[in-house]
Amino acid sequence: MHLTRFTDYSLRVLLYLAVKGERRSTITEIAERFDISRNHLMKVVQDLSHHGYITSIRGKNGGLLLRQEPHSIVLGELVRRTERDLTLVECFGDDNECVITPACRLKHILKEALEAFLAVLDGYTLEDLLGPRRQPLIRLLQLDDTPAA
Repeated sequence: MHLTRFTDYSLRVLLYLAVKGERRSTITEIAERFDISRNHLMKVVQDLSHHGYITSIRGKNGGLLLRQEPHSIVLGELVRRTERDLTLVECFGDDNECVITPACRLKHILKEALEAFLAVLDGYTLEDLLGPRRQPLIRLLQLDDTPAA
């Protein structure tokens, strides 16, 4: 299973905002911290806002904040929303033209594997990504005065 960059960036944005807590962040700030495209991040933020994960406040004192508590953001649900296509192989799709599909068990095995993958992610929340000690994340994301190692 390969997650798209869109899902990866979505997870990073949510993690960053969770670490920041009540302090607002900007797209530019997050893009710089992760060294990723600001333009791509704008699409990610728009999608996260549309699905109710974050709030985007406009204006001079604006910025981004989590709209939900980290413990209520289930990773499996997020992946299902951000992954536009969970078609692992051709036989998953409506346009399947594989001649061995009627006799092949691969589709069923991969479907089971995909369901297991998502079930594992359903057991974790954004809070679990933060862990009990947030200080290493705070330091690595340069959200305090301690230089990153």
